[in-house]
Amino acid sequence: MKEIVEYTDYRKYIQDYYDERKRNSAFSWQEFARNAGFSSAVFLKYVSEGKKNLSVSAAGSVASAMGLAGFEQTYFVLMVSYAHAKDDKSKRAAFEERCALANAHKVRVLGSDEFNYFKSWKNPVLRELAPHMPGAKPLEIAHACNPTITAAEVTETLEFLVKMKLLKKDKNGNYRQTDKSITMGSVDAVPLAARELQRQMGELAVKALDLPLSERDMSGLVLGLTKRSYDRIRKELADCCRRVVAIATEEDETERVYRLNLQLFPLSKTIETKKEEKI
Repeated sequence: MKEIVEYTDYRKYIQDYYDERKRNSAFSWQEFARNAGFSSAVFLKYVSEGKKNLSVSAAGSVASAMGLAGFEQTYFVLMVSYAHAKDDKSKRAAFEERCALANAHKVRVLGSDEFNYFKSWKNPVLRELAPHMPGAKPLEIAHACNPTITAAEVTETLEFLVKMKLLKKDKNGNYRQTDKSITMGSVDAVPLAARELQRQMGELAVKALDLPLSERDMSGLVLGLTKRSYDRIRKELADCCRRVVAIATEEDETERVYRLNLQLFPLSKTIETKKEEKI
């Protein structure tokens, strides 16, 4: 399913959301309506078909039922507001606000030439940290990292980020992000460089176990799964990551840089089930 900022019609988004859920589960219009707080089992179906209208006041509930949070929820409500606008002035205001939100929060997908970004944990950390430390010298930024790195490493990394247009340096020497968030694209296309970054982040996560509980949140589950349930959980984790990014990019301020690891991996080999012999 496309990113929500690529949509202009809230009805189309509702239909695409339903179609994707339906492909991966026994999802129904009745369940969708119930999750959104509607008594009519077919109301949202009629909305997607243009037979009913979704009110602006109910748009937030529908957005929540679809798992939208942060700016994504705001964007969905703006699509509904635009559809309800009665005059050109109102339509233009809703349209411009939606466009501004889309431009501010579009996710940049890195191409093959930019995959050097994923070779070191210092690249994503400094991409987040440097813009929120205006006027700071490389040594100050280095000491703000955890683990601490050298000033030379900060300088080298910032030069690389500017060269790759992942950061922009202004005339005062301060940095700003060129995109709110970035992604490495399809998991199947992740090269060795990205796997190396994941390995480094895993090692940092182990070290983070020594932090106070108030500064970290770590938990895990051991599950027996079928291939079908594994695929469903992978999708659920992808949706969760999308919602987390939406919440994080909703605010322009940063107080601390965090890493969120979501890992699902096998702890056993595939269990071969014995077929019953026919007598």
